[in-house]
Amino acid sequence: MNSETALITGASSGIGMHLAHEFARHGHPLVLVAPVESELQKVAAEFKSVHGVEVRVIAKDLEQTSSTGEIFDELHHNGVIVDILVNNAGHGFRGKAWEIPLDHDLSMVRLNIEAVLRLTKLFLPQMVQRGRGRILNTASVAGFEPGPLFAVYHATKAFVLSWSEALAVELEDTPITVTALCPGPTDTDFFTKADMVESRAFQTASVMAPQDVAKAGYEGLMKKELFVVPGGMNKALVAARRVLSQTAQAHLNKKFYEDAGPEDQKRERGDFEAAKTVD
Repeated sequence: MNSETALITGASSGIGMHLAHEFARHGHPLVLVAPVESELQKVAAEFKSVHGVEVRVIAKDLEQTSSTGEIFDELHHNGVIVDILVNNAGHGFRGKAWEIPLDHDLSMVRLNIEAVLRLTKLFLPQMVQRGRGRILNTASVAGFEPGPLFAVYHATKAFVLSWSEALAVELEDTPITVTALCPGPTDTDFFTKADMVESRAFQTASVMAPQDVAKAGYEGLMKKELFVVPGGMNKALVAARRVLSQTAQAHLNKKFYEDAGPEDQKRERGDFEAAKTVD
């Protein structure tokens, strides 16, 4: 069994659930966080049965500012030490900037940025004091460039990328490591909730199974890598677009987020996830 306890947010579905699976199959005790307790309990029961690991669940909505402190206090009260913090929870909304309700934009900021900051501010000082710890932040290839029709989401992930890199430098003289996981299009409920299943980003792009993204994220974290960009196409995309102007990147991404033509509407959410088995 691995002695490093991992706290994973957004752990009841998508990349977060598969990250939890990766940690569980490597023997890590888990603390799983998501809004719906019944979903967390289902995931926890599977991991306990299949992997024999200790799993604690905490049902909290991280958009509520009190939630992060409540998580920290509950774990402290029960003597649970978090060795690995996985800031994975996040979501996005597609649309023109002036048409998306302000509440939707602020929701992305609260979950994708504020909750990440709050949890890290609570758990990082303990890691520094103990002289051990790891942080995995789920960013995105979206963080490397502007994204018209998905503007606030891209901006939140740009924050996560920049902040992760700066934090890693601040921690260079400590044993604490920071890793930013930067997936591209991934077959999760993210696309459904963001109203993007019909977009070119899902229908015509190179879409990865969340199991593969989670495996790459776990391995990169354990290797102390700063950036993890899963998939050859995503690596090439990031490299190529770094030499383009910001305007050129923005125009390419706008096309990416528009709906694909009827002839390309062939994929369904879950096709890639269901077809993939991770040993």
